Amino acid sequence: MSPLTLSVVLALASAVAYAAAAIVQERVAASAAGPRYAPLRNGAWWVSVLLNGVGASLHVAALAYGPLSLVQPLGALTIVFALPMAALFVGRRAGRRAWRGALLATVGLAGLLSLTSGAEARSLTDGERWLLAGATFGAVAVLFTVARLAGRSVLRSVVLAAAAGVSFGMASVLTKSVAEEWTPRAPLAEWTGLLVLSAFAVTGLLLSQASYRGAGLAAPLATVTVVNPVVAAAVGVTLFGEGFRYGAAGTAAAVVCGAVAAGGLVQLTLDRLTAAPESRTVSSGAPVASDGDAPRPEVGQGVDVGAVPGTRADLEVEVRSRAVAGRP
Repeated sequence: MSPLTLSVVLALASAVAYAAAAIVQERVAASAAGPRYAPLRNGAWWVSVLLNGVGASLHVAALAYGPLSLVQPLGALTIVFALPMAALFVGRRAGRRAWRGALLATVGLAGLLSLTSGAEARSLTDGERWLLAGATFGAVAVLFTVARLAGRSVLRSVVLAAAAGVSFGMASVLTKSVAEEWTPRAPLAEWTGLLVLSAFAVTGLLLSQASYRGAGLAAPLATVTVVNPVVAAAVGVTLFGEGFRYGAAGTAAAVVCGAVAAGGLVQLTLDRLTAAPESRTVSSGAPVASDGDAPRPEVGQGVDVGAVPGTRADLEVEVRSRAVAGRP
């Protein structure tokens, strides 16, 4: 097997591992009633952590045998693999709009990554590294606050997924920076960088876990999959001296690819927003309350409160009258 073929196989295996991890995370979020960010007592969650680690290791191995321009676009197939895997293993089927959004996000992201060039890359200075880390933590904090203020669970989940993607993207940037500065003669010289990138990686993992609660699989996964490399590519273009292939034409094509990926995310979000109200209705068409709220009688709706024990018929009539009138 040639190194290029091996790189493709490893990249595809990495995408499958990431997809499997996302499916497990979504099932944990849907079934667990405990902590939404770190369900440490749930064994399935630790399986998802292991699968994420396997995916990251396979991705690094693929980069060792093949070029970045090939491996990174293949990583965008995670969302495409996740939808049929979810249908096959957990019975979670995606509709046409979800598939359309997933394909748009994947095609746009793959095109954007294939146009990114790292021919003129340079390392970050210590000042740039700390400034970038501080700005990223600030951006994640802002997104987290917006998610807490969001009124609908789907929007909240997408914003949390975006924050997770920012954290993962910055972890990738710092991994590259630390790897370029690391030497066997001083293995602990970059311990501060390792600590910061580990903090970003853990933050991304916890935020991504929370993003799956109430939003299904496709929208949060696609958001993380797109935002992660886009953030890394943006930092590479602005600070590492990277650029886009083919000059102005490549830059214009990258903008188009970014718009296509964003359109896919919008499609996935709208799919969940329109599906959420439908999932809270019963076959008779009556709405079912969510978030633990019990259904309450509306004004003018007759309610049978049952017979009152004893001979106080006047009290029974009074209670029925208040219920029918809609008064407490």
